[in-house]
Amino acid sequence: MAQAIQTISPLSLASVADTTSKEKTSGDFLTVLKASLNDVNNMQIKGDKALENLATGQVKDLHQAAIAIDKAEISMKMMLEVRNKALSAYKEILRTQI
Repeated sequence: MAQAIQTISPLSLASVADTTSKEKTSGDFLTVLKASLNDVNNMQIKGDKALENLATGQVKDLHQAAIAIDKAEISMKMMLEVRNKALSAYKEILRTQI
């Protein structure tokens, strides 16, 4: 009975979790970018729906609507900052002399 307990350790469970997280994050830049843009788009759709429900009075929970709207706004701001950084890096590469 003691042997069975020793074979399952927290380290082995942690290593399984590490491999699954690496599998989720692995991929080329285009795949990651598309997934991120889809997430931002989904948050925008949810935020628009919450705003529409708020305007028409169909909101059941005002806090959840406000949270959905804020998530959409924050995700859009983050996407714009990522875009700005990528454009800045691209311009810097163009200025690099060979």
